[in-house]
Amino acid sequence: MYFLIQSNVYSDPDHYKIFDALEELNIDYKVINILPTADKIDFETDRKDIFVYGSVTIARLAKQHLDWFPGSFYGGNHLYEIYSKHYGENLLNHKVSVQTVSEELSWKKGEEKFIKPYNEAKIFTGKVFTESEWKDFVFERLENQANRITKDSLIQVSEAKRTIKEARLWIVGGQIVDSGYYRLNEDAPFEENVSQDGLDFAKEMIQLFNLEKAFVMDICLTDEGWKIVEINCINSSGFYPNTNMKSVIKALNIYFSK
Repeated sequence: MYFLIQSNVYSDPDHYKIFDALEELNIDYKVINILPTADKIDFETDRKDIFVYGSVTIARLAKQHLDWFPGSFYGGNHLYEIYSKHYGENLLNHKVSVQTVSEELSWKKGEEKFIKPYNEAKIFTGKVFTESEWKDFVFERLENQANRITKDSLIQVSEAKRTIKEARLWIVGGQIVDSGYYRLNEDAPFEENVSQDGLDFAKEMIQLFNLEKAFVMDICLTDEGWKIVEINCINSSGFYPNTNMKSVIKALNIYFSK
């Protein structure tokens, strides 16, 4: 398989790992630069066995190339409105509302809300906000013309919930090919590897709805047990320091070269 890799992914300090993995596995790849404002991928090749990786921009634009396989998995079942019907209360934020950034939110005294982008995952990082934090955030982002956030950008709003630990799982062909914690709260004991009960929960969710041939699932442990934080497109999901990119790349190459 041929990997088409975007070079200018500045938000991910571990982006270089993919080059190390590709070199070590002796897999063909090409590095290209894509501007956020690009309307197409300026790249020509006779090969069709292409997998793209980088920002949301390359993942979205690769969907124009219907003859690339596997190409990109952007969109489709990755939308909350689709996968939430299958995972239901297994989602950390099962009950959500969707609105534009510019619409007023209703706040109770002292309330916190979890707010994240709805369909443009990379325009800002979802997190817990207080009322004043959110209003300051919106004002600053809308004033800054360099940002991709506009007054019409859609956001997903839900109740803020406590998580004990959070992990990212890379899934290829219905199998978990790599996993690792990216957040352990101070009251959680240190664990080098994701606990078996967390992996078992994820496997149950994959059986419930195997969202794509390859995707990324973030899970968390709460006071109510394990929950899905969110689903991410594998073509634009960021790496963490403990991500074993060699395992992920090897699994992708084997599965899609069959």
